[in-house]
Amino acid sequence: MAQTPSSPHTQKGRLRTYTLPGGWQVLIGRTDADNDFLVFEVARPEDWWFHVRGMPGSHAILQGPPGADPDRETLQRAAAIAAYHSKARDAGVVPVSGTRVRDVSKPRGAKTGTVQIRNERVFKVRPAPSDLAEEPGNTAT
Repeated sequence: MAQTPSSPHTQKGRLRTYTLPGGWQVLIGRTDADNDFLVFEVARPEDWWFHVRGMPGSHAILQGPPGADPDRETLQRAAAIAAYHSKARDAGVVPVSGTRVRDVSKPRGAKTGTVQIRNERVFKVRPAPSDLAEEPGNTAT
């Protein structure tokens, strides 16, 4: 029996999920361990990874329909959600790094939640939660 893409989220990590228009979802890790689980077990290579630059924050993954490319507005929304789940939550415009998950790796011997990225794209956004309700059934507080 095939599992739905969201079914592993409730099994291991405590992930927060936001739904965006067009069938897109933003998944947010809560802890360093959740971030590792999200990036290295849940995310697909073609998904987008986001993290606020230069300060602590959650990793965010943008997942969409297989084979679909997000438009600029969807990328901006995902970056704003990532900024919201960081120490920059109350800041004005902040830079958020984004790249495909295939360009995210864990340095050898690095602590949990630490990654290095290639092919970075920087989004300048205002931190904001999604204007849409979180999906029911996810552990978001």
